[in-house]
Amino acid sequence: MTREARAFWLRAPGEGEIRPVSLPTPGPDEVLVRTLHTGVSRGTETLVFTGRVPADQHATMRAPFQEGDFPAPVKYGYLNVGVVEAGRADLLGRTVFCLYPHQSAYVVPADAVVCVPDGVPAARAVLAGTVETAVNALWDAPPLVGDRVTVIGAGMVGCGVAALLARFPGVRVQLVDTDAGRADVAAVLGVDFAHPADAATGRDLVVHASASADGLQRGLELLAPEGTVLELSWYGDRPVTLHLGGAFHSGRLTVRSSQVGMVAPARRASRRYADRLAVALDLLADPAFDALITGTSAFADLPEVLADLSAGRLPALCHLISYDGE
Repeated sequence: MTREARAFWLRAPGEGEIRPVSLPTPGPDEVLVRTLHTGVSRGTETLVFTGRVPADQHATMRAPFQEGDFPAPVKYGYLNVGVVEAGRADLLGRTVFCLYPHQSAYVVPADAVVCVPDGVPAARAVLAGTVETAVNALWDAPPLVGDRVTVIGAGMVGCGVAALLARFPGVRVQLVDTDAGRADVAAVLGVDFAHPADAATGRDLVVHASASADGLQRGLELLAPEGTVLELSWYGDRPVTLHLGGAFHSGRLTVRSSQVGMVAPARRASRRYADRLAVALDLLADPAFDALITGTSAFADLPEVLADLSAGRLPALCHLISYDGE
């Protein structure tokens, strides 16, 4: 028995299309999931859409269930929430999150899905991958009680990190972005907001997520002596230039990378990927995360949506894709 589904493919850089796909009957340790929502991870997915994944990163940047190869044709994406309709009995009818591309239904191993907690709406659960990145970042560079922390870049990841930092006791958090409209999001998340020129200095930790050299440079300028910039941005094939004179050496400043592809060393011995994702889903019980979802479109419109996001015609944090009627 087979079932028909539809999937988004990048046909060529800047050109997307919806293609039909036939699904097999799930085996004893598999599940068939009907998609409810996917989320567009604006930073990474627009780089993929425009064909800007560097050749030496093609293997590293593969999504778990990606088909095809960079730059194209490729089926890509990793923020998928759906309902299990067939397969393993204990998962039937459960709402689940999976690191699966934009597709109306799919069959995967049962251990590839994580159940969404009852208190988390399905639409909000698409943020699980983003919050998982934030969790991993704060495992990489955990703040101490009373720390002064700045997050530069109020995109999906930056806002996710700021939302988690707001929960730390005594930590003073400032979200920094060139877009003054992000102040409203910061208020919902419970953190201060500033333009880069007005950002507070003397920071113990700066989390950088603006994907710009100017943002990374400003992060170094905001640090207190012995401070750390945790770099979360992915630049694709763009070079980054920094000025490392001034206080960089005398202040013993640190730039440290963080990437969700590996569990942070501080927790690698005791946490698996599924554990980290489960933590992220539990955290999404907080309705403040709804502020990160800034638009909704139908699955049929996804090729145009990605083109508009990539060109800057559609400003968004997380853009939600709905599969109603599929």
